[in-house]
Amino acid sequence: MIDEARMRLLALCSLRIEGKSVDWSLLARCALKGHLDSLCEGFILEESTAARKALPVLREGLRERALSEHFSRVEGELEQARGVGASLITVLDPEYPENLRTATDLPPFLFYRGKLDHEADARSVAVVGTRDATDLGLSRARMVARELSEAGYTISSGLARGVDSAAHRTALHFGRRTIAVIGTGITRCYPKENFDLAEEIAEQGLIVSQFWPSRSPGRDTFPRRNHVTSGISLGSVVIEASGTSGAKMQARVAAEQGRHVLLLKSLVDQQPWAQKMVEAQRATPVASIEHMIEILERPVHAEETRAPTQLLFDAR
Repeated sequence: MIDEARMRLLALCSLRIEGKSVDWSLLARCALKGHLDSLCEGFILEESTAARKALPVLREGLRERALSEHFSRVEGELEQARGVGASLITVLDPEYPENLRTATDLPPFLFYRGKLDHEADARSVAVVGTRDATDLGLSRARMVARELSEAGYTISSGLARGVDSAAHRTALHFGRRTIAVIGTGITRCYPKENFDLAEEIAEQGLIVSQFWPSRSPGRDTFPRRNHVTSGISLGSVVIEASGTSGAKMQARVAAEQGRHVLLLKSLVDQQPWAQKMVEAQRATPVASIEHMIEILERPVHAEETRAPTQLLFDAR
């Protein structure tokens, strides 16, 4: 059983009116600031575009059904999580990942398998790239993951084929910690071919999901997964990525979150999008582990140039 405050937060995430839900990251920000009671009474104390869009949905949802009527749905999801040995953590918990707590697009909760390590995960670095990596790209991913993990960093990635899998496997091979941020509910594994890898990560590291446990993979889940993969990390190292790759999106998201964006020099030499990010001073080209570490040791700063806009987290 979870306490009433966390149950109410999860119930707010269940509200859905005519296909619309309250922006989950807005709920997370408000709860983090101690405004959960106000949310439950139909008030949003944040002033932003997301808040203005969310207010009528929140109030209509609370009028249509009492918040307690959503508890059974939440309990059903919690039961599914328990069925695979998963646990829950919310923004109300002190163990919530430190880096993710500072992002404006943070999720209100995470379901996870494995063990949380607040200190180690505060030094996580995302190593990401295309699913269709070249042999040279995979070799570079393994080298980066090995040397960063040996330098004391936790390797985070998205459990996808290609670069992500190479980064996870390398960390595990050398007995280092790795975090897999998945684009499905915690009861599922995508791609299925990575089932054994996911089980090994759950045994030795951490798997996290920002979605309800029953959530199946969808076109929308993987882009949203990038926000957490980036937000949980000090920075993102992009190995290989085309102009349509999810890793390119993660680089953009990381810059918006104020995280370090490190692009391999080989990537910058080949990809116009990477060159533009460097020219705009939103990313740094890197050619050595020493340079990566030098940058990663610098403080990260979330961008405050605009009010948060709505990010449509899952409410199914």
